[in-house]
Amino acid sequence: MPQTPRSCRMSDFNSVFYSGGSKPLERWGSSQLQTGHGKIITDKDIRGFVFELVSTNVATAYIYIPQQPGQSLKIKWPFVTLQLRNLKRYFAFEIQVLDDQGIHRRLTFANYQRRTKVSMFCTQMPLFLAPGWNQIQLNLAEYMRRAYGTGYVETIGIKIHANTRLRRIYFTPRLFADEEKPSCFRVRVFPPMYREMRTNLYGQIETEHQQSPRSETSVKTRSSRTYSIMSCTS
Repeated sequence: MPQTPRSCRMSDFNSVFYSGGSKPLERWGSSQLQTGHGKIITDKDIRGFVFELVSTNVATAYIYIPQQPGQSLKIKWPFVTLQLRNLKRYFAFEIQVLDDQGIHRRLTFANYQRRTKVSMFCTQMPLFLAPGWNQIQLNLAEYMRRAYGTGYVETIGIKIHANTRLRRIYFTPRLFADEEKPSCFRVRVFPPMYREMRTNLYGQIETEHQQSPRSETSVKTRSSRTYSIMSCTS
């Protein structure tokens, strides 16, 4: 079995969401889906469980943490990584942050956002995703410094909107190269399988026929982006 690299420890990774866990949404709340669905499925490219959130209304379909209003995640580490799949539909996510002025700020990213907008309590930014699986890496301290001239204190909460497939969200004290990470914190993309198995929240299994099987050799994540406030606020 692959061993954890000496340059990092498991304690350097604070995971707030993992689709492969026994109860991936145990700590999360969710909106009432009027249209669409939110369910655990098996993704054919990474051959593992992911949470798929799909809806025709991006604004009203989302999951969030913490569940109770007024609570905070109290995560002090400034680097957050999101492993998600581009479904080629509208998608957005939001991170709520507390700065050293005691103000709650919201950082929102959306692939339908055309330019960056900075207001007193919210910064809206465009989100650029490659086809397939993406690894989004954010330096929240840098966003606070460049957008508001303040210091990052902690992350309060996270909201993930439709439409995406989500594998993991985790925080670290610094950015780690892929080869430094424990294997469970990497994303391996495989060639297409013959069929994709879907498991809904009630344990029912569906299958979809895909292309004929190819080699099972894994390949690296298709995209790893580190978003900079410098490039987003130009």
